[in-house]
Amino acid sequence: MAAAVAVIGLFSAAIATRPASAADNPYQRGPNPTVASVAATRGTFATAQTSVPAGNGFGGGVIYYPTDTSQGTFGGVAIVPGYSALFANEEAWMGPWLASFGFVVIGIETNSRTDSADARGTQLLAALDYLTQRSSVRDRVDPNRLSVVGHSAGGAGVLSAILRRPTLKAGVGLAPGSPVGDYGLSNDRVPTMFISGQRDTTVTQSYLNGLYTTIPASTPSAWVEITGVDHLFATRANTTEMRVLIPWLKIWVDNDTRYTQFLCPLADSSNISMYRNKCPYVPPGQSSPSASPSASPSQSPSQSPSQSPSQSPSQSPSQSPHTSPSPPPPGACVAEYQPQNSWPGGYQALVTVKAGSSAINGWTVRWTLGSGQTITQAWNGTLSTSGSSVTVRNASYNGSLPAGGSAAFGFLATGTPSTPTLTCTSP
Repeated sequence: MAAAVAVIGLFSAAIATRPASAADNPYQRGPNPTVASVAATRGTFATAQTSVPAGNGFGGGVIYYPTDTSQGTFGGVAIVPGYSALFANEEAWMGPWLASFGFVVIGIETNSRTDSADARGTQLLAALDYLTQRSSVRDRVDPNRLSVVGHSAGGAGVLSAILRRPTLKAGVGLAPGSPVGDYGLSNDRVPTMFISGQRDTTVTQSYLNGLYTTIPASTPSAWVEITGVDHLFATRANTTEMRVLIPWLKIWVDNDTRYTQFLCPLADSSNISMYRNKCPYVPPGQSSPSASPSASPSQSPSQSPSQSPSQSPSQSPSQSPHTSPSPPPPGACVAEYQPQNSWPGGYQALVTVKAGSSAINGWTVRWTLGSGQTITQAWNGTLSTSGSSVTVRNASYNGSLPAGGSAAFGFLATGTPSTPTLTCTSP
């Protein structure tokens, strides 16, 4: 009885030391994130590493892990390099970076530097099995929260792995090639992100578009293209890649909705030439954040969005006009249209709703679609269409705005982008 009381006391103390938000999500790790913290080269966890010998289904490698044992287990990430490459030479920079944000990472070498994409997928899965079953840090890893990352042929290996093991929580292909047989992703059930380079002539935008469009509409996915980089962008440390990859892993591996604000829409679009998504991103068992994801933690709801229509995608949010707030508009509310990204046959846009000189409780934005345009998805608002007429009403959490306050919603559409005339009414 005394032992049981002692155990219960320790358990209660452990719960008391956790952040209050962790009661809703036991997998949440680390402090509340900000735009700056997500772009930092290190997170808040101290890390260590240990070598892995060959002979476990892959060619050996390195495990990077948080040294903190007070927060329970962490999600796992396996990383594989591209054709003829070594993890030690190209992706090793990612190991301690991700581990410091609260993941256990295994970076592997392949059995042969010329292994096929499918072979690399097999080795990724073998690495996860080793990590969770036989590694010296297996007690730090949650075997039910695993993900895979790979570059080029390794990225194709990621696609092969997620098709074969749909219980994975996330997959990230860095300029991913195609698995053997050039098949698509129509059977993909794992949240999948592509990150590519604008100047990549090896894995081109046209090729990736053909692959990306085979992902089922019901499967969460995103595609980020980095401005001005070639096929080897992932072999060099860069914050642009990591500030989208980390939120993706946090959302789907840790079920952490605190990170959706960085992707829905992009909190920082600098150095990103294209962004396609299926916002909102709500992991199983979680609900949408109570505040509009369009505002970063450092922004108040009354501030205007970080990017205005006249800005180029490469401009930093710190350079945006919202540092000098404009006076509230006349009338109940106004709606401002902002193009975000476009690609052959489609585009993405952001609409900012701003209250006038008085507070409002609910808003409605209307416009007319151009010829050939169809909205395929919207987030942070309730969409309805009738022919070419579009109506978007506030979501449950962003309808009440103070005088001069703002909220934003986004949408994806097919067709050629245009600049519509918007009307805003309240309620």
